[in-house]
Amino acid sequence: MDNLLENLKQRFAAQLDSCLLSPQGEITIEVPKQHLREVCLALRDEQVFRFEQLVDLCGVDYLAYGSVEWETVSATEEGFSRGRVKDQDPRHRWTKPRFAVVYHLNSFSNNQRLRVRVFCSEDDLIVDSVVDIWNCANWYEREAFDLFGIVFEGHPDLRRILTDYGFIGHPFRKDFPMIGQVELRYDADKARVVYEPVSIEERVLVPKVIRDDHRYADEEHSGDA
Repeated sequence: MDNLLENLKQRFAAQLDSCLLSPQGEITIEVPKQHLREVCLALRDEQVFRFEQLVDLCGVDYLAYGSVEWETVSATEEGFSRGRVKDQDPRHRWTKPRFAVVYHLNSFSNNQRLRVRVFCSEDDLIVDSVVDIWNCANWYEREAFDLFGIVFEGHPDLRRILTDYGFIGHPFRKDFPMIGQVELRYDADKARVVYEPVSIEERVLVPKVIRDDHRYADEEHSGDA
């Protein structure tokens, strides 16, 4: 990993925003949008890298990143992230653009992996397509477009892939209503499916954790029975 890290820093010194090695041994590079294609081509073709495979491509919405939502008797830093938003965790205040596209690459030749991240703002949700670099990016980019609204310029057929025809909005945005925008039903009189405003009242779901059973008993009481 150290060799890959040094090679990345030397080769793309003027083209990366950052190149970091995590405590878990994973390398992530952040690439400005204008340099994405040239960096990806070099990562695929140059012998020192040879990332022949795009394992995954996904969109990320950092809108509420770092929010402390709810705590339990034994709260953790990793879990309990789907409750109601309460306060902002000062350890993770987000100052970068709201959206990102993340690419996970694999090199069979050199037995190494790499994460590439490209940020894009709400006002400019356009990123160059890499379908002609890694063909499997086709459906991945359509999925990110469908769920996050990120447009991939140069994509040969950028259509929704998971949501229904005529769907309004992008479901994985963190400001998208949990109940959706519209609902559909079959109208027997019209002999077709019709769309209508949602009839479900939106509410906040707050998980309830019960910790009075034996699994969460205090150590001093563990012998009582």
